[in-house]
Amino acid sequence: MTVTDLVDRSCARSTHPSLSISGKGAGLLAMAITQIVAWGALYYAVLVAAPAIAGDTGWTDREVFLAITAGLLSSAVCAIAVGRWLDRHPRRVMVSGAVLGTLAMLGAAASQNIWTFAAAWIVCGAAQAAVLYQAAFTVITHRYRSDRRGPLTLVTLAGGLASTIFAPLTGWLVVEVGWRVAFAILAVILAGVLVPVYFLTVERVWPHLEASAATNGASRRALQSTRFWLLTVALALLSFSLGAATLSAVPASVEKGLDLPSASWVLGLIGAGQILGRVLYLAVPHRSAPWIAPAVVGALGAASLAGYAVAREPGWIFAAAILAGAVRGAFTLVQASAVSDRWGTTAYGRLNGMLAAPISALTALAPGAAAVLAGLWGSYQAVSLSMAAICLAGGLLVVRR
Repeated sequence: MTVTDLVDRSCARSTHPSLSISGKGAGLLAMAITQIVAWGALYYAVLVAAPAIAGDTGWTDREVFLAITAGLLSSAVCAIAVGRWLDRHPRRVMVSGAVLGTLAMLGAAASQNIWTFAAAWIVCGAAQAAVLYQAAFTVITHRYRSDRRGPLTLVTLAGGLASTIFAPLTGWLVVEVGWRVAFAILAVILAGVLVPVYFLTVERVWPHLEASAATNGASRRALQSTRFWLLTVALALLSFSLGAATLSAVPASVEKGLDLPSASWVLGLIGAGQILGRVLYLAVPHRSAPWIAPAVVGALGAASLAGYAVAREPGWIFAAAILAGAVRGAFTLVQASAVSDRWGTTAYGRLNGMLAAPISALTALAPGAAAVLAGLWGSYQAVSLSMAAICLAGGLLVVRR
C-alpha cells in the first residue's frame, strides 16, 4: 500500500471540507509553525551539515552540493504537478509531502554512497514542492481568497525564522551525535509536527471551487496567454538576479576587503532585510495595477545590486545589503500574489505551479552561476552589475502585464 493510499483512507474519515480544529486563525498559526519546521529540516539542515557530510564520508564538497542542487531542481519540476493536485486534494498532498520528506531524510541518513544520498535528496525535493512556500501559498490563497495578503505575509515571516532556529540546532546536533543521527532526529521532528498538523488543519477539498471543467478552462485560458509567459520570464529573471547576487554576498564582500566575520554580517543583514521587505509589502496599499509591484521590485533591486557593486566602505555595503534583502523579501510576496492578482483564485495551484517551476529552477542554479561568472570575469563586482541589469530587465518586462 502506497503513502497516498494511506492518506486517502485517513482523509476519507473526515469529510468536512473546512478546518477540523478551531477555525482559520488556528489554521494560519499551524501553517506558520509547519513552515518553520519544514524549511528548517528539509532546506537549511543539509546546508549546515554539508561540510560534516563531506568530511565524514569522503565525498567532495562539490558532490554534496550537486546532490543538494539536484533536489532543488526536483522540487521545481514537481511543482507543476503538485500545484494542480493542491487545487483538488490539499490535505492529501501536504500530508503525503510530509511523509515523503521524512522518508527522504531517513534515506539520506542511511546512505552509503553519494548516489543514494543524491537519490534521497531528489525525493526530498519532491517533498519540498508539497510542503514549502508554494504549497502553503496555494492553501492560504484558496482559504482566505481576497483576505490572503496578511496571512501570506505571516507565513513568509515564519519561514524566515527557520534558519534562525534550525541552523544552530542542526549544527549542535551534528557536533553532538553526527550528521546521520542528526538527520534522523530532524526526520522525527518533521513527521511529528507536519503530519498531524496538516491532517487536522488543511482542508480536504475547496468548497468554493466550481466543477473541474471550469477550473481547467480558467487555467487553460491563462496558459494560452502571452501575458502569463511574459510574467513568468520576468519573475524568473528577478528571482535569478536577486538570488545570484545575495547568495554570493560572502565571497563578494571578502573581495571588497571585508574580513570573514564582517562578510558574514552582510549575509545576515540581507536576511534581516527580507523580513523588513515583507513587513513593508504588507503595509503598502495594494490598490494599483498588479504590474506595479514587480516593476518596483525590479527597479529597486537593480539599484540595490548596482549600489552594492560599487560600494567600498562597510557602511554603504551594509546599507546596500539591507535594501537588497528587503527587495528579495518583498519579491517572495509579489510572486505569491502574481497569479491571484491577475487570474483570480480558481486555478491558483495549477497556475502557480507552472509559474514557480522555472523560477525555482533558475534560483537553484543562481549561486553556482554567480561563482562561474565570477571566475570567468575575474570579480564579483562584474557579477553584481550584470545581475542589476538582469533585474532591471525583469522589472521592465512586467510593465503593463
